Amino acid sequence: MISRRLFLELAGTAAVSQMAFPLSALGDSVPAALDHILLGCNDLQHGIDFVFQHIGVLAMFGGVHPGRGTQNALVSLAEPTSRELDPRRYLEIIAPDPLQPGAPDIYGLQKLTEPRLVNWAVRPPDIQALANRLAQAGIAFEGPTPGSRKRPDGSLLQWKTLRLKDDASGLLPFFIEWSADSPHPSASAPRGCHLDRFEILTPDPDALAKKAKQLGLELPIVKGNKPQLRATIMSAGVELVLTS
Repeated sequence: MISRRLFLELAGTAAVSQMAFPLSALGDSVPAALDHILLGCNDLQHGIDFVFQHIGVLAMFGGVHPGRGTQNALVSLAEPTSRELDPRRYLEIIAPDPLQPGAPDIYGLQKLTEPRLVNWAVRPPDIQALANRLAQAGIAFEGPTPGSRKRPDGSLLQWKTLRLKDDASGLLPFFIEWSADSPHPSASAPRGCHLDRFEILTPDPDALAKKAKQLGLELPIVKGNKPQLRATIMSAGVELVLTS
């Protein structure tokens, strides 16, 4: 195990050392800055049913991503408690949108035979400041790129994302900043479960830790037989383990 302090902070290089993520009050279970995890599937209803059958929480349809060929449904992953620094956290079930034929197959969703984790996101304090510091450090990235989707009630969610050119095959996160006038998706997502643990598995923890250090990230890295994300969701004593 590389670290059991499961927190994210930008402090690894001189160029990014001024931008720090808060230390998680949950200790060694979930990074405080984790915004959401993405559960990919080839059919949205199948993903919704999968989650409901395992933890009894019915995900709410979130909307579609125009031009990206995907749609989603959401479940809140954090109940507000005195133990948490920031309860804004959710599970995004993401699948192809059949009304956008010909769109790129993001994350290879159409080929999935069963739901699995396909990515995860971190929420920095200031995404433009993060971009500036990464550029100064010579770390390649794309963004910040604006994005949006309409919710079922017609309101518009807006955000910006920053993606690393080298994300270690999905083990490293992308970064997201929600517009100040957009409510966080977890606020209206169905509740009833929480993210109990989040880990990154790899056969070579030292190599991944080195990449993370270059970014100023301290990650929950453990040794595993293959590269994999692993998230444990709890609901009323029932455990659902999701992997990539």
